[in-house]
Parts: sequence; structure tokens; C-alpha cells
Amino acid sequence: MRRVFRHILLRRQLRMGRGRGFSLVELLMAIAILGLLAGIAYPAYVGYTDRADRAQAMADIREMENLIERFYVATQRLPNSLADIGMAGKQDPWGNPYQFLNHANVKGNGKGQFRSYKGTVPINTDYDLYSMGKDGQSQRPLTAKASRDDIVRGLNGEFIGMGSELAGRS
Repeated sequence: MRRVFRHILLRRQLRMGRGRGFSLVELLMAIAILGLLAGIAYPAYVGYTDRADRAQAMADIREMENLIERFYVATQRLPNSLADIGMAGKQDPWGNPYQFLNHANVKGNGKGQFRSYKGTVPINTDYDLYSMGKDGQSQRPLTAKASRDDIVRGLNGEFIGMGSELAGRS
């Protein structure tokens, strides 16, 4: 009798256990749905982080521009480097150092050293301040492929944004 009772109890437990799990098809469907959602969400996330990084670089350049202005008011000259305003080694959101060039420190006519776009050389008359952007590469003309993602200060501070946007202005 004990054996029969134990056998019935064991069979009942096995039957109840079968209905609680997921079938392989249900599990594969759940994984497919999660993959689809991730495929939609990831590009949106990357786009968001790219916009946030560009906004941070623009804010950093505005902050440095304000510090340079304060330095100028106090000393009646522009700084020689970002170290003069306490920003030596300041890195952009992509881990690259910000670039600064005081035009007064350039010897000769500065040909080949100043940033340019559409024949406008230089894009600033006082100093250049920019981030090399996500790719970490830059060339003097903003129309160059390596410079399109640069975040630049242009038109003596009237413009701060992507190099491709300044180069696209007419």
C-alpha cells in the first residue's frame, strides 16, 4: 500500500511540474522579442549619447571661452595655452585634449595653421579653440572629412558647434 501511495504521489508531482515551465518555442519567441527590442533601442541610445557628448563639448568650449575672456580682462592679453586658464590637459567627452591656438603666437602669416572654411581663413581672428570630435582626428579646413565632427569655436565666438555646420553655412 505504501508503494502504491508513493507511486501515485510521485506521478501527481511529475504531472504538476510539467505545466509550470516554458516550452522551447516559447523561450525562443521571448528571446526573439528581446532581440528585436534591443535592435530598436540600441541605435536610439547611441544617438542620444552622441548628442549628449556634443552638447558637453560645446559647454566645455563655452566655459573655456569665458575663462579666456576673464584672463584677457585681468592681463590685457590672451593666454598662450589652456594651462594659463587652469585647463591644461582638459579632455573632451571622447578622451582627447582640447586644442587651443592663440593667433598672436603664430609666426608669419599663419598660413597652414589657422582653421578655415570655404575660403575663410581664419575662422577666428583672435584664437582657435576646438575639440577633435568623436574620431579624434582633425585637419585645418572644416570641410575635410576628419574635421566634420570637430566641435569648434568660430566667427570669434558667434558660433560654437560642429565643424560641418559651420562649413555648411553660406
